Amino acid sequence: MSERKRARELGINVGVLPPGPLNAITDVTGVLVGQQTVWQGEAVRTGVTAILPHGGNLFQEKVPAAIHVGNGFGKLAGALQVQELGELETAIALTNTLSVAAALNGLIQHTLSQPGNEQVFSVNAVVGETNDGFLNDIRGQHVTEADVQAALAAAAGGPVAEGSVGAGTGTSCFGFKGGIGTASRRLPAGLPTNTPGYTVGVLVQSNYGGLLTINGQPVGQQLGHIPFKDELNQAEAGSCM
Repeated sequence: MSERKRARELGINVGVLPPGPLNAITDVTGVLVGQQTVWQGEAVRTGVTAILPHGGNLFQEKVPAAIHVGNGFGKLAGALQVQELGELETAIALTNTLSVAAALNGLIQHTLSQPGNEQVFSVNAVVGETNDGFLNDIRGQHVTEADVQAALAAAAGGPVAEGSVGAGTGTSCFGFKGGIGTASRRLPAGLPTNTPGYTVGVLVQSNYGGLLTINGQPVGQQLGHIPFKDELNQAEAGSCM
């Protein structure tokens, strides 16, 4: 995990709502995150990030869920049942495009191995992906079921490693190095009506083009030099989970 300061530590406060104590998805009670980085030789830069809504048996204690698709080109596995039933029964795994199958098998084996699931004959594992082939030997399919199991075993609350870690190891964004990012915001009591004040958490796997803008300011504008401006102004390729 990088020791670089986060935006708020540098005085850059995005939005009007306050963050949770960690400014991470793990500020939501019960949520755990585990990551496994696969870094081999000069060409393998990939990994797995697992998000668990709680630390129990998710198949036996399913949680409400929904899916929103902004760009239908992704290979999101397990989406249809979540859309139909509105519930999640496994962890969510993020990885690279050609390792979705390995991540699916890893989640399925994890679910089947849990006590209480001896009579389970169908598992709707959910796996998201982005294509990290620019920095990673994606055709080699270097992520294994064991890597998925390692990410699940490492799942914990507390601070979440960001940047070039887990499923973000090989991603790029805005012409710079991309990766895993996370944040949280606390809603005031009564929003929505008659609620105690929820915490909303997010985790992203960033891998797309465009021009880096922070709090409305294009990076480099005040210096009179915007990196990669000509190449990135119209960039549309990439994805974000």
